[in-house]
Amino acid sequence: MQFTRRHILAGTAGLAATPLLPAISANAAAPLAEKQAPSFYRYKVGDAQVTVISDGINTFALPETFVLNAKKDEVNTALDKAFLPKDKVSIHFAPLVINTGGKLVVLDTGNGPGAFASSKGNVGQFASNLAAAGIDPKSIDMVVISHFHGDHINGLLTAENVLAFPNAEVLVPAVEWKYFMDDGEMGKQTSDRMKGVFANARRVFDAGLKKKVTPYEHGKDVAPGLQAVATLGHTPGHTSFILSSGPDKIFIQSDVTNHPALFVSNPGWHLMFDQDPQMAEATRRKVYDMLVADKMRVQGFHYPFPAMGYVEKDGTGYRLVAAPWNPTL
Repeated sequence: MQFTRRHILAGTAGLAATPLLPAISANAAAPLAEKQAPSFYRYKVGDAQVTVISDGINTFALPETFVLNAKKDEVNTALDKAFLPKDKVSIHFAPLVINTGGKLVVLDTGNGPGAFASSKGNVGQFASNLAAAGIDPKSIDMVVISHFHGDHINGLLTAENVLAFPNAEVLVPAVEWKYFMDDGEMGKQTSDRMKGVFANARRVFDAGLKKKVTPYEHGKDVAPGLQAVATLGHTPGHTSFILSSGPDKIFIQSDVTNHPALFVSNPGWHLMFDQDPQMAEATRRKVYDMLVADKMRVQGFHYPFPAMGYVEKDGTGYRLVAAPWNPTL
C-alpha cells in the first residue's frame, strides 16, 4: 500500500476525533540523566582487538580561516549539507587501544587532563573512558604517537604532571622528534600557533619522558602487525598506520583529514592546522584513492565516534560511509 497525502490527512483527522483518554496520575520514574555513558567501542581486525576510546568533542565558533582556500560561506554550505549547524565546528577525538595478543598498545593519547579541566569535561576524556573500558594504564606496554600536536600527546601526562602510562615504552616518528626537538627549527617559528606547538611538545617530553622515548622509522612495524606509514604535510613527520592480522587490515589515518564533512568531501581544502597544506592535500588524495581502490576500512582520529568506516568516490571528492555498529565481537 502506498501512502498519499490524502491518507495522512485522513489519519490525522481520525486522531483528532478520538475522545481523550482518561487522565492517569503518574510520577516520574527517575530524574533526568545529566551525562552520557562512557564512550568506548570494540571491534576486531583479524585476531587483534581494537578499542576506540573517545576523548570527547571540542565545539567552537567557525574561524574565518579554518579552511585557508575556501570562503566561510562555502564552509557553511558544506556544514549545512551534512546537517550540521552553521558557524560552528565540532571536532571529535578518538585515540585507540590495540590488543595484538602479545602487546597492549595505546595509539595517541588525546587532549589531556588540562583540557578536561578547561573545557569542563568536553574533551580530555581519554583517561576516564579508558578506565570505564576496564583498561589499567599500568598494563599498557607501548604508546605509539602519530605526531606532536597537543590533542595527540597531552594525554601522556596526568593532572599531576607524571607519566600516565608508567610502564610503557613511548614510540614517536623519528622525523617528528628530530624536527620538534631542534632548537634551530623552534627559533624559526613566527606564528603564535607554531610557537605554542613547539613549547607544548617540549613541556610534555621534558616531564620525564625523554628517557622512555624510542624514535621509529616509516615503513616499519612499530608493534606486532602495526606498520608506520608516512603521511606527511599535516606535520613534517605525520604518520598513519596499517593494522594487519591475517588477511584483515585497517588504515588508521591519524590526521590525514580533519572534520570529514569538510575535508573528506573537499580534499582540496586546506586546513589551518596543516603545516604544509599543499603536501597535506597531495597525501590526502593519494591515501583516499588507495582506500577507495582497496575498499579498505579506515579509522579516523577526527571522525565522529566510533570513527570507523569506508570511503567511496563522490564527484571530485570522497564520501565517508560509517561502518555499521556491531553489538558483538
